[in-house]
Amino acid sequence: MEEIDLILDDTKERMDKSIQFLISELKKIRAGKAMPSMLDGVMVEYYGTPTPILQVASITTPDSRTIFVKPWEKTIIQDIEKAIIDNDLGLNPQNDGENIIINIPALTEERRLVLVKQIKGEGEKGKISIRSVRKESNELMKKLSNEGLSEDAIKDGESEIQKITDSKISRIDEIIKTKETEITTI
Repeated sequence: MEEIDLILDDTKERMDKSIQFLISELKKIRAGKAMPSMLDGVMVEYYGTPTPILQVASITTPDSRTIFVKPWEKTIIQDIEKAIIDNDLGLNPQNDGENIIINIPALTEERRLVLVKQIKGEGEKGKISIRSVRKESNELMKKLSNEGLSEDAIKDGESEIQKITDSKISRIDEIIKTKETEITTI
């Protein structure tokens, strides 16, 4: 029975990682509201090394439509600006010589629909990841039956894996619904 508990714990842990990855991917999809996390994936060329933007500048949002990037070294302001443009976030940074100001345009209805489709796609990837973990866990259960574990114990374990899977999939549905509401609410 200890083996089953280990498989169940591993299953939960791996499914939780899938959900955390989904959440991090959804943070990158902007809802028309300025958030410092929108620049999380931006890497700046800093002394020849790609460096996360958070390590070379402070990022603030003075209001809901503006992101303010203040580099710690003025010499890299052009590199930061270029990195934001190259990251294909649809943002248009403006450099005033000391800071970078990014105005976030309001979302059009068409753009909202595109973002909702993107969100659903990310949600589907998350569900596929969860199902993949379920499949692998069930295969481990079947291996245990070859090692002499009772069929009832295996069935109980598989049933538990399915319960975990169902709860994680419904968690993904909640996350997607929340993000959709955030995008579609004006």
